[in-house]
Amino acid sequence: MNADATRPAIVWFRKDLRLADHEALTAAVEAGLPVLPLYIHDVETPGAPRPGGASRWWLHESLQALDASLSECGGALIVRAGRTRGVLAEILRETNATAIHATESYEPFGTRCEADVEKLCREHDVAFHLHRGRLLFVPDDIVTKDGRPYRVFTPFWKSCLAQPAPPPPGAAPKFNSFADARSLQLAELKLQPSKPDWAGGLRKSWTPGERAAKDALSEFIDERIGAYATQRDALPGTPTSLLSPYLHFGEISPAQVWHAVSHAIDAEGGAIEKGANAFLREIGWREFSYHLLHSFPDLPDVPLRPEFKNFPWRDDKKALTAWQRGQTGYPVVDAAMRQLWETGWMPNRARMVVASFLVKHLLLPWQAGAAWFWDTLVDADLANNSASWQWVSGCGADAAPYFRIFNPILQGQKFDPEGEYVRTWVPELAELPANDIHAPWDAPPTVLAAAGVVLGKDYPEPIVDHAAARSRALRALESTK
Repeated sequence: MNADATRPAIVWFRKDLRLADHEALTAAVEAGLPVLPLYIHDVETPGAPRPGGASRWWLHESLQALDASLSECGGALIVRAGRTRGVLAEILRETNATAIHATESYEPFGTRCEADVEKLCREHDVAFHLHRGRLLFVPDDIVTKDGRPYRVFTPFWKSCLAQPAPPPPGAAPKFNSFADARSLQLAELKLQPSKPDWAGGLRKSWTPGERAAKDALSEFIDERIGAYATQRDALPGTPTSLLSPYLHFGEISPAQVWHAVSHAIDAEGGAIEKGANAFLREIGWREFSYHLLHSFPDLPDVPLRPEFKNFPWRDDKKALTAWQRGQTGYPVVDAAMRQLWETGWMPNRARMVVASFLVKHLLLPWQAGAAWFWDTLVDADLANNSASWQWVSGCGADAAPYFRIFNPILQGQKFDPEGEYVRTWVPELAELPANDIHAPWDAPPTVLAAAGVVLGKDYPEPIVDHAAARSRALRALESTK
């Protein structure tokens, strides 16, 4: 037997925590080498992003699910913590591995890590292979005629759709053998909250892992995709796919989603085609965000439109806290922020409403909102979070014009017409009729009394007047010109 045949191939898991449609994993197995599945928890390398609380909870559950899947195949996930380069150097010395396989990243820290690991592998005479899987389309392949990155979504997506369809997703590989190495216990990463245990709402709302991701996709296609185009902005119920955290952690690949939806269109035809195409367009927005981050690595901190660098943002910690806690006095805003705190998620329409309120009604910087979402969302994703906050704030690519200021009262009336969403998350207003629930300060005193609501005591007065806030925001915009 060739001695190299006993040297393992490391599969370096990052945000690709699944077995199926995993090119890096499949390539390692097909090489005929023992596979060493490795996850490195790196918050020590300079520039390493620190996941927020909700993301850490999901990561623990997702790694646990991946380890269970590997265990069913006869292996185990090796968990280490520390600086990526140092950990991999240590693993190479311990195992005499012959190759490292990984799924390519398009985030600034991920690409820097890959360059560092490639250098390490050259020093150790080890092969380093990067594989596709995070996106449907490679960023450098989707550019304008003059070779620049797209900054407007519609032509970007048209260019994507003109490309060959993404390759069909592959099945989970059939493992030949696994290598073993020293591993931390998952609990040693201290990803889960201890005291106080604030994750009860997350556990009630979500089941992380590859199997749950597949179930969520199947349920969406079977039950809701046909109505997606018309119902996706509704605030009550579950009109959307709920796939965003699974895509973020790579428990399902975008190719799996793309082809499952495409097959459903072929099977059902016009019955679901409008909703399915609208949904795939949202997958396109995810791609667009990653392509932007790849081309503009300072996207999380710096506005793409340079005139916004001197925007007169306010510094108002009291107003920021009121927004974070769902105590602004605007029911639809408060409902969304409380849902976020309880479940780690809110619908996209709610995200736009609360983001617009923060940056335009309160004139607080979008980076403060992005930081709160980073800590509280289970699908906190650097590309999507950064691009979306810049879009709402009017300073990013294909941005909503700054003068487009959502009226939170009208948004509630349009997308929660019966007040069901507000009643769920702002129970102190539950007895108000639908006509009054989105603007309780305008409700007659007799209606408030009948509902048991004393404004300023049971529920706050609005922290800002909509008309005055709108005028202030437009004046601030003028100052940048």
